[in-house]
Amino acid sequence: MVKSGPVRGTAVAITGGARGIGRATAEAFLAAGAKVAIGDVSLAAETAAELGIVGLPLDVTDAASFTAFLDAAESALGPLGVLVNNAGIMPTGPFLDEDDAMTDRVLDINLRGVLTGSKLAGARFAERGRGHIVNVASLMGAFGTPELATYCASKFAVVGFSEAFGQEVAGAGVEVAAVLPGVVRTELASGTEYPKWADRFIAVDPAEVATAIVAAVGSGRRQIALPGFLYTVARLVPPRMRRGSTFLRFDPAARAAYHRRIGGPADRATPDSPGT
Repeated sequence: MVKSGPVRGTAVAITGGARGIGRATAEAFLAAGAKVAIGDVSLAAETAAELGIVGLPLDVTDAASFTAFLDAAESALGPLGVLVNNAGIMPTGPFLDEDDAMTDRVLDINLRGVLTGSKLAGARFAERGRGHIVNVASLMGAFGTPELATYCASKFAVVGFSEAFGQEVAGAGVEVAAVLPGVVRTELASGTEYPKWADRFIAVDPAEVATAIVAAVGSGRRQIALPGFLYTVARLVPPRMRRGSTFLRFDPAARAAYHRRIGGPADRATPDSPGT
């Protein structure tokens, strides 16, 4: 159960909020008494209608779209107190086979979207002397995983950016945290295979991630990893010993529907639009 803590009555904006972690996070903030607006390239209005919150169009790769999203959220809810940068995509496959346009798209959504949102919301928060930014990264932002090279690059960058930016704006009353989940049981992780015995150590439900995101607000913690056990073990194992030891495998057939949704052919993702 999510405790209300410092978020009751707070206006919260969530990117990539129509599905997966984003939707679960909207539900968690709502349960904690917050006022919530979600943004997404599709289904934002439908999800918002189901939850009784504000749903708005948003393309995180477009700064003008992001500005309009924040403006509309504040018009509907009042001054924002929290931005959750959640929008992201995770196409899989060998890096040498990856189309350049897809590489750019992953970085535009997963990294530049976070930078853009953090700059736009951070300026508003700093002017008011308070605010919270929570960036959804990944445990793949702490150690590399084959067939996820660009995704790992984007999430490593989000982790580093969150730490650096958080130090810059701390004096202005703005808190920045990164949440690093492992394999999350959403469509994004469809077709991800690993031994059944490892499930409890590497996989989490969207609601668990959402709870961590809500808990990050006002906690003073700059980084939250879950499952924490996997993060601790991974950091203790030297990189040379991790080579070839990953438990994760990706089934292209099982991931075909997800790859099609994010805009690429089923056997080789080349995303055209954000998704989570």
